[in-house]
Amino acid sequence: MSSQKKDEAKTIIEDVLEKPSSRRMFLKGASIAAAAGSAALAASYMSAADPASAGELKLRWQEYFKKNYRLMSQEEKDETVTRLERLAKFQDNMDVQIGTEPPTEKVLFGYAFNITRCEGFMECVTACVKENNLDRKTNTQYIRIFEMEPGQLDPSTGDGQYYHKVPVDDKFYMGVQCFHCENAPCIKACPTKATWKEPDGIVVVDYNWCIGCRYCQAACPYYGRRFNWGKGEVPKEEITTKQHYLGNRKRPMGKMEKCTFCIQRTRKGKLPACVEACPTGARVFGNLLDPDSEIRYVLKHKKVFRMKEEIGTQPKFWYFID
Repeated sequence: MSSQKKDEAKTIIEDVLEKPSSRRMFLKGASIAAAAGSAALAASYMSAADPASAGELKLRWQEYFKKNYRLMSQEEKDETVTRLERLAKFQDNMDVQIGTEPPTEKVLFGYAFNITRCEGFMECVTACVKENNLDRKTNTQYIRIFEMEPGQLDPSTGDGQYYHKVPVDDKFYMGVQCFHCENAPCIKACPTKATWKEPDGIVVVDYNWCIGCRYCQAACPYYGRRFNWGKGEVPKEEITTKQHYLGNRKRPMGKMEKCTFCIQRTRKGKLPACVEACPTGARVFGNLLDPDSEIRYVLKHKKVFRMKEEIGTQPKFWYFID
């Protein structure tokens, strides 16, 4: 292949794989014939390029045209995560382990937050950022803690950016994040079916099928979603290498992100990072279908409420007091 043809093929590959709008263009009706022609040209380039570059480009091309996660067979899921692990090695020289652990039968996850115990230390936020490989440059956070006035239960009335010694007398603290609603408005709003509710109650996102329209963000009444405006930056030594395809793996630029109840941990029987990190025991997580679980004890014996319960979203996140 001539040098000019190689350059043309490489340009096509980079245009398709790097531009955030590419999948949107395909979804709007880009020609399949044109895509096939591009693929043929790309294949010719990859066969003639140096082996390392050709290997990476082939993996990226295959990754781009994969199915929605829900449509993949287990074999296809295995092939996908193997491809992503190899790409991490090619691109970042990182050894990561990406899981596809499915929901466990007879498990429905729920969360409760004790507003009488939280003292606003924000160890939960720090733990979440680290566990979920959140972008350090933009200080992306899935969890927000609000310092509240007595008698107020709407976080929008509180201070979510306090920078002083805590706790403060005559104040209390409320944490918010994705509430994994049983009747989630974000799911209905997504035009590409990139977000859905799993059988264990976790609302997830297939980052590769999200087109970044942010309709889900607008639909969420709890401010639970985050849009990544740029490529996530995490120091190599701080990357959590044990990941899940629907959780804390590397996210492409221009996608929606959110709390996943630490799916990479909870589907292995561990607690979410925020629960494990809380120094006051204000956070409770467990199986709503287990009558002996701590979350069920809280719901039965404590004074509980859910935010904006009147709108019918049925969040699986409760607040309670001792």
